[in-house]
Amino acid sequence: VDQKPYRPFWAVTKHADIMAIERANDLFLSSPRSLLATAQADDYMNAQLEAGVGLRTLIHMDDPHHRKVRAIGADWFRPKAMRDLKIRVDELAKRYVDRMRDIGPECDFVTDIAVQFPLYVIMSLLGLPEEDYGRMHSLTQEMFGGDDDEYKRGVSPEEQMAVLLDFFAYFAKLTASRRENPTDDLASAIANGRVDGEPLSDIDTASYYVIVASAGHDTTKDAISGGLHALIENPGELARLRENMELMPTAVEEMIRWSTPVKEFMRTAAEDTTVRGVPIAKGESVYLAYASGNRDEEIFDEPFRFDVGREPNKHLSFGYGVHFCLGAALARMEMNSLFTELVPRLESIELAGEAELAATTFVGGLKHLPVRYSLR
Repeated sequence: VDQKPYRPFWAVTKHADIMAIERANDLFLSSPRSLLATAQADDYMNAQLEAGVGLRTLIHMDDPHHRKVRAIGADWFRPKAMRDLKIRVDELAKRYVDRMRDIGPECDFVTDIAVQFPLYVIMSLLGLPEEDYGRMHSLTQEMFGGDDDEYKRGVSPEEQMAVLLDFFAYFAKLTASRRENPTDDLASAIANGRVDGEPLSDIDTASYYVIVASAGHDTTKDAISGGLHALIENPGELARLRENMELMPTAVEEMIRWSTPVKEFMRTAAEDTTVRGVPIAKGESVYLAYASGNRDEEIFDEPFRFDVGREPNKHLSFGYGVHFCLGAALARMEMNSLFTELVPRLESIELAGEAELAATTFVGGLKHLPVRYSLR
């Protein structure tokens, strides 16, 4: 694909090829070109990194450094940590379904519920004060919604960089505070994390906060809102789920497959190779099209049918290999808790207007989902 203002890339659309590339993380690297961005934005961000500022999260790293940095926060997302967190997540799920009932019979499900619930969970995990949640949400929208007129701060790389600098300024203060007075939260684990005995660099520390705070709620918001939209559009599947709540785990996986919040990642070939017989030269980039892979008819039976009982469901929404989503277990638990609370209490639900998608090339989904409902 050679389309200005982007540099050329190979689009990889088949499930098996995406998995093979993610598995070969020594052959296909993340750091040279992690995301699809304009050539101007790529050049600007690379120059900023060389100057000692910019964003370098886990998705921008390769092993062995990636694995060492990932380990700093990994314990907070392991099954035991999720079990310890479940009671709190269930309480929050009930709070937000109660809120939906109280503001009914209509609401914008995205802005009123789907944004707020996972935002509250991840900010609590980080240990941030509740008065800062709104600021974190606004910055996340500006960062992930840079292609959408409703969210973006500006179109230039400099204006987009300003969003990162605002993030960094906030987290620099947080880092100083947690290093001076450590607490039992994820923010302290990041602030005091070490690699090979040395503290994380300022860029890596701030970037770790950014990816947890932003990806930790925005992607889940997209899966939650996309999941409810799918249930509304497929009332037979909603009825099936309501009649058999034991289907909730498979229903959650289907919502995640269906919505595919992360649209793409990029990889760069470290040496000459081939993908499905197509030569890929050293230094050329490949675009991993997750939404396409999640609807690959060679993997999924009737891939364009929403099926709350779909098994198996080997979707790619959390990635694969060493870059498998750190927060996958948390996202699954949040969605399970919310829909387990919501579905039995829903007496009726329908669209109250047009569902609107955010314009994005990276992370995104519905930005508005007006619904009319009756809720116990």
